[in-house]
Amino acid sequence: MRIIEATLFALRIPFIEAFAHSIKSRTYSDSIVVRLKASDGTVGYGEAVARPYVTGETVESCLEFMADTLWVAVRQADYSTAPLDLESSLDWLKAMAATLPAETSDTVIAWNAARTGFELALVDCLLKSQQRSLGELLPPQRSLITYSGVITSSTVESAAKNAKRFKQLGISQLKVKVTGENDRDRIAAIREAVGDDLSLRMDGNGVYSVQSAIAACQTLAEFKIDSAEQMISRGDPADLAAVRSASPIPQMADESLITLEDAQALIAAKACQFFNLRISKCGGLAHTIAIAQLAQASGIQLQVGCQVGETAILSAAGRHLAAWLPEVVFAEGSYGTLLLSEDVSRTSIHFGHRGQAKVLTRPGLGVDVKDAVLEKYAHQTINLATASVPGLG
Repeated sequence: MRIIEATLFALRIPFIEAFAHSIKSRTYSDSIVVRLKASDGTVGYGEAVARPYVTGETVESCLEFMADTLWVAVRQADYSTAPLDLESSLDWLKAMAATLPAETSDTVIAWNAARTGFELALVDCLLKSQQRSLGELLPPQRSLITYSGVITSSTVESAAKNAKRFKQLGISQLKVKVTGENDRDRIAAIREAVGDDLSLRMDGNGVYSVQSAIAACQTLAEFKIDSAEQMISRGDPADLAAVRSASPIPQMADESLITLEDAQALIAAKACQFFNLRISKCGGLAHTIAIAQLAQASGIQLQVGCQVGETAILSAAGRHLAAWLPEVVFAEGSYGTLLLSEDVSRTSIHFGHRGQAKVLTRPGLGVDVKDAVLEKYAHQTINLATASVPGLG
C-alpha cells in the first residue's frame, strides 16, 4: 500500500480564554494537521505543534520540511512491506518512523513536530485500513486516565479563582505556571484555595537562572510542591543537576528533553527525577516510547504532557501512550473544547469530572476528524499528490 495524497492544514482555532506562561501568551491554537490518503482510499490524520523555543521549528519551517522532505519520503515508501504484527508492535511503530527523514539544521534542534505530524497520520491511516485501534498495538494498563489542571501565569486573585474551579470539578492534580514574579503569593493563594490534599506542581518554562531556580524551590517547598518542571533553560545537564542537588523539590526536564541523546545525557548527569514526555516535542510515538523505556530503566518517573492548544488528534495519541506506559505519575492534555472554541473531532474526547477520561477503542488513533473544521480554521492549506514527487506520477 502506498500513500497517494497529503494535505497540510495550518490551523488557527481561537481559545475560549488566553493561556499564558513565562515565555508566551496564546489566544489560538497553531497546530498543523496532516491528512494522508492511501491507495486503498483510507484516510489518516496526524498533528504537529511547532514551538521555536523548544525544537526550533516554526509553523512555516515545518510546512516547508513536510512538503519538501517528509512528503517525498512517504510517497516513495511501500507500506505494504511493513505488515502489522501485534507481537512486534513496537517494531512496527519504529518501522513507520524509520521512513521519515531526520535531517539536521543550524536553527532546528530536531524536526520532531514535523515528523510527529506525519508519523501519527501514517499510524492512523495504516491502522484504519486494517480496522485496528492503536490500543491493540499499545494495550492499555488502565481503563481511565486522570488528567491535571493547569493554572496559567496570572494575578493572585485569578490563580485562586481558577484553583477553586478545578477543585469543584474534582481535579486532584494542578500545575502552576511560575514566572519569578509573585510566585509565592500565587502559590500560597492556590494552596489555601484547594487545601493540602490536592497535588500541586510548578513549571518555570526555563525562565530562571540556576541560582534563582534553587532559591525559588527552597522558598516554595513549604507549599508541598510535587515537582518543579524546567525551571532553567535548556543547556548543560550539569546545570539542572546543580538545581536538583540543592532543591527540596524534585526536578522535571521538559525543554531539556527533546531527543534520545538528551535523555541519555540527563540520566548520566543525574539531572532530574522526572521526564515530561510530549509526543510532538519528542518526535512522535516511536521516539517518545524509546525515551520512556530508557527513563523507566533508569528510575526516572514520567509525566505524559501535551502542547497547549493541541486538538483531539494529538490528545488521542497522548491518551494511548498514557494508558499503555506501566507507570505514569502525571498526565496532561485532552482539554478539547475546554480550551478550544471548536475541536476537530466529531465526538468530544476532553476529560470529565475528576479529570478522568476513558481509553479510546475506535480504529486508528480513535478520532473521527471533521474536514469541515480543518477547512474552516486553516489559514494555509497545502495539497500534495503523487505528481509532486520526482519520478512518480
